[in-house]
Amino acid sequence: MTQRTKKSAAKVHKSDPQVARGRRATPAEPSSQPTSTEGLDGALRALSLALEKKALEPILLDVRSLCSFTNYQLLLSGRSDRQVDAIADGIEGALKAEGIRVLSAEGARTGQWALLDYGDFVIHVFLHSAREHYDLEGLWNDAPRVPIEVPPDARVAAEDPYESQTLQ
Repeated sequence: MTQRTKKSAAKVHKSDPQVARGRRATPAEPSSQPTSTEGLDGALRALSLALEKKALEPILLDVRSLCSFTNYQLLLSGRSDRQVDAIADGIEGALKAEGIRVLSAEGARTGQWALLDYGDFVIHVFLHSAREHYDLEGLWNDAPRVPIEVPPDARVAAEDPYESQTLQ
């Protein structure tokens, strides 16, 4: 190959990023539904632990096809600052005892919100009023809900006596 031919070949490579990386452009493959359920068992175990601590309104979102940082998000509420902390601490402690360690914990000890990141699943524990304000369910509206069994005592009544009390 002559010097001139080498320079021409280099120009072709620089102008086409696919060729420069050693790949040829191929038609986009149709997206398929995710088949891996990594994180689902951990999220369901966390749900069970949260319900033991009387967590409210659990929702398990399947976000595998919507984001790249996790597969499932578990949303939970507590009635008070202390309960939010107790739910988060209970989940983290029990999963750690089972050999599942949290990668990152955010917002802990504030009582308004706690986030526990386990990689394949993420847990959000909110004070119920803060959860309504931030509306993660609305943000992840396109995410399918994983069917879970929610006991009646984990539901917030339409008119919760804790939130509607007024001084007389």
